[in-house]
Amino acid sequence: MRTNDDFGAALREYRARLKPETVGIRPPTPPTTRRVPGLRRDELARLAGVSEEHLKRLEQGRRRPSRAVVDSLARALRLDHAEYARLCLLVGFTAPASSSLEQAGVGSPP
Repeated sequence: MRTNDDFGAALREYRARLKPETVGIRPPTPPTTRRVPGLRRDELARLAGVSEEHLKRLEQGRRRPSRAVVDSLARALRLDHAEYARLCLLVGFTAPASSSLEQAGVGSPP
């Protein structure tokens, strides 16, 4: 299950570096202190169209995502081609060709 653990660690890394404002999430009024840097798990789940519970299991290495879920997460996290290819390889998929990346909407400007 090592590969799934690495996939989960990569998701947490990418989630932590993405600012909520970058993906259109407005800060609450009045402002509150965020407990985690970057996106919260529930925010990423909502953006990617997956349940928070499923995302939690992916991050914990207890589930293996489908290619469609990897695509959705990559779009939500605004990953570039190299980062998307890394996620695919970590989960055991072949590295995608550039044309399939663009069809999936990954690495494209938002």
